Amino acid sequence: MSVKAKKHLGQHFLTDESIAKNIADALTENGYNHVLEIGPGMGVLTKYLLQKKPKTTVLELDRESVAYLKDVFPIEHLNLNTTSDKFNIIEGDFLKKDLQTLFNKEQVAIIGNFPYNISTQIVFKAIENRDFVPEFAGMFQKEVAKRIAEKEGSKVYGILSVLTQAFYDVEYLFTVPPTVFNPPPKVDSGVIRLIRKEDYSLPVDEKLFFRVVKTAFNQRRKMLRSSLKTFKLSDSLKEDPIFARRPEQLSVQEFISLTQKIANNAI
Repeated sequence: MSVKAKKHLGQHFLTDESIAKNIADALTENGYNHVLEIGPGMGVLTKYLLQKKPKTTVLELDRESVAYLKDVFPIEHLNLNTTSDKFNIIEGDFLKKDLQTLFNKEQVAIIGNFPYNISTQIVFKAIENRDFVPEFAGMFQKEVAKRIAEKEGSKVYGILSVLTQAFYDVEYLFTVPPTVFNPPPKVDSGVIRLIRKEDYSLPVDEKLFFRVVKTAFNQRRKMLRSSLKTFKLSDSLKEDPIFARRPEQLSVQEFISLTQKIANNAI
């Protein structure tokens, strides 16, 4: 029995066992007792997750994959007493799931070989649920993985970089070639790990921070005094040297400082 990759779901099944093990080993297993794998497909990563201490839940939208997983990973073959001991298979869409309810507000790490077409949305949902997600690891299109991990001063540094790094320490782990997938994608993939910062609360209004970052990068070639003019900045604030810079030049901490300035001095 096998599963046919479905283009509309962005499925590219990983076939290299060593890479699957390396992705699973990206988890530190610190600070949580649950792991959620998104889009397990045919379970090449799942079996290595099941060798670890935390309980594993897999969330799969494709019914054919769900049926395959239930056939390949029967409880009696896992040396488990019940499904609640170690392993749980759920059919559904991660983007529509309430993680707080699903895991009863317990800490859960997220991992997966993420579908390229929704990978950015998966990251943003993890950020929204950061109180319950201390760790996040997995495979993205290389371009997206680099963007998440990139520091200021780079052309690929942007909204995703700043909003992720405001709450998580990001590490780019390794690159994966197209040849280890079935069917092979047209681009390289990249594996990253996000570990939630010890203090992940912002010293500024969160909604304003998100709005400042997104507005600044929507016109990334302009200086901030031009791209942020919708905030009705006071004349004195516009003269602050930070507003003569472009958004990709600002670190996460400087975006926090910029948000504080806007909150305190806007008209």
